[in-house]
Amino acid sequence: MDASRENRPWLVQKYGGTSLGKLLESICSKIIPSYLQNYNLVVVCSAISGSTKASGTTSLLLECVSHAEAGLSAQAQLNKAIDLVRDNHVRLLEKYLVNSNGTRSDLCRDIFDATKTVIVKECESLRGFLLAAQIIGELSPRARDRVVALGEKLACRIVAAFLSSKGVPAEPVVLEDVVESVFGASIFEQKSALDNLGPRFYHLIADDITRRIRECGDHVPIVTGFFGIMPDSLLKNVGRGYSDLCAAMCAVGTKAAELQIWKEVDGIFTADPRKVPSARLLSTVTAEEATELTYYGSEVIHPLTMDQIRCANIPLRLKNVFNPTGPGTIIYPSRTPSPPLTPPTPTDEKADVKIPLPSIDFMLGNGYHGDQQERRRPTAVTVKDAILLVNVACNRNTKSQGFLSGVFDRLEEAGIKTDLVTTSERNVSLAFQHSEEGSCQHHRLRGELEKFGKVVVTENMSIVTVVGHKMRNMVGISAEILAALASAKINIFLVSQGASEINVSLVVRTEDAVLAMNVIHSKVLKIPTHWEQENNFIKGATPRDGSSSSGSGSRAHAVEYRPLTPPRSVAILMRRRHGRRAPDASAEADAYEYLVQRWLKRRRHVTPAGLLK
Repeated sequence: MDASRENRPWLVQKYGGTSLGKLLESICSKIIPSYLQNYNLVVVCSAISGSTKASGTTSLLLECVSHAEAGLSAQAQLNKAIDLVRDNHVRLLEKYLVNSNGTRSDLCRDIFDATKTVIVKECESLRGFLLAAQIIGELSPRARDRVVALGEKLACRIVAAFLSSKGVPAEPVVLEDVVESVFGASIFEQKSALDNLGPRFYHLIADDITRRIRECGDHVPIVTGFFGIMPDSLLKNVGRGYSDLCAAMCAVGTKAAELQIWKEVDGIFTADPRKVPSARLLSTVTAEEATELTYYGSEVIHPLTMDQIRCANIPLRLKNVFNPTGPGTIIYPSRTPSPPLTPPTPTDEKADVKIPLPSIDFMLGNGYHGDQQERRRPTAVTVKDAILLVNVACNRNTKSQGFLSGVFDRLEEAGIKTDLVTTSERNVSLAFQHSEEGSCQHHRLRGELEKFGKVVVTENMSIVTVVGHKMRNMVGISAEILAALASAKINIFLVSQGASEINVSLVVRTEDAVLAMNVIHSKVLKIPTHWEQENNFIKGATPRDGSSSSGSGSRAHAVEYRPLTPPRSVAILMRRRHGRRAPDASAEADAYEYLVQRWLKRRRHVTPAGLLK
């Protein structure tokens, strides 16, 4: 690496499989090159997906595992799945490295041929491995890891090939052997290291990843999101979000200025925009808030990723591949002031967009740091569906001191992760997520719990969670939430305020969950509904500067919010109605009422009588 690059800060970008599948050309032709002049860039790739994760490469590879375990009877299905993985990647390579007329330059031809050869070779190697596994009809966790790792390897090959064809030197960095490299080939030693996935484990892995990144020299390292074949499987130890964790370790090891996670949404919203139309984009949240939102239903970031960036004091920015010039949402560590941030993606000169960055003063002023860490309003509301609510009433034959331990022992044996718990001496209420695959398991659990007393199971429930930094310091916030739900006639089955101090969770019927979110969003977060915004516009009271009427303690100034305004056609129709002369006050009011009502009807709203008076 030359001296000029040695002095540049590091920046880590992680791209999800769906983003790579939909916008690979934009990522490789525009987004990545725009950062190379100012940063040493590390790109982390997930396995390429289609429109959904279910149709992605990782899902296809897991199907291959199932076919291998099914034995020789599923050989045709196995071959078909492997062929599909191979053909999908070769087709993607042809799409971007072959011109529309079927020709390609000498450079592209060489890159295409070399990359296609590697893809075919990797898929045939997988075929031979799984056909051998079909004979015994079983795959070990390490073997499963080897199969799943192929998705990230192929994705990195394609991204590196595309960048190289554009004149950007890039090199794939494969991490499937990183655990063996750090802890040795002995499975016993690896298991010993994996018994406690603590800071030391991640620190050693991050150091080895960083060494491999630096060995790339002047080439852009394209890192596989899958890191390390493990004795008990990476999927089991970390879960499907392992590529986020890999990106975090890259950021920690290189001491990056920022970690960027690129998705298909603008960032984190105050609520799910599909369920709450008035949801706003949050410019800033803390790592703790993001962790809670992820745990209770919002697909934000893997919780282990939060732990890594929080300890290393590295900000994380969520960006949108469809809107690369947007500011996204920045996730700050909440306990210490944040380091300087990278500027936003270089904007289109024609657009001339200026995007302000949240500063340390902003964080201090809004209660993230310092002695006055308090918020007058929560940050966001989220929902987690498919919840089972289980109430266990202890019988008199069970000693109270052994009641709770017995219940939780049964949960551990069943491998059930409990979301909410409330207890008393003789009763315990549990809320956990239900799945079709776990129906038999839940039925057996009920039989075990009935040994302790009467068991009542309520299905079709949802957990609605209100999240905010230091919510425990918000006097009366729980009462506000309960009053808001009571006003909407929503029954609450369980209430829990966590010791983490930043969430209040409630269990309601699934049929009431969306209404509960909207009521809390409007009455507790004090974010007006679309109807209220339009009402304010008609009355001329809608704020134009993003400020809110809810007081200086509100979160509104931290929200990317563009107030509703009538379309340009309203002004044009005004001129047509009155000509160039200035209408008198009554005529102007009459015309304005007519145009606004027409505008609202086009939005399928009905203006209440007397609204304009």
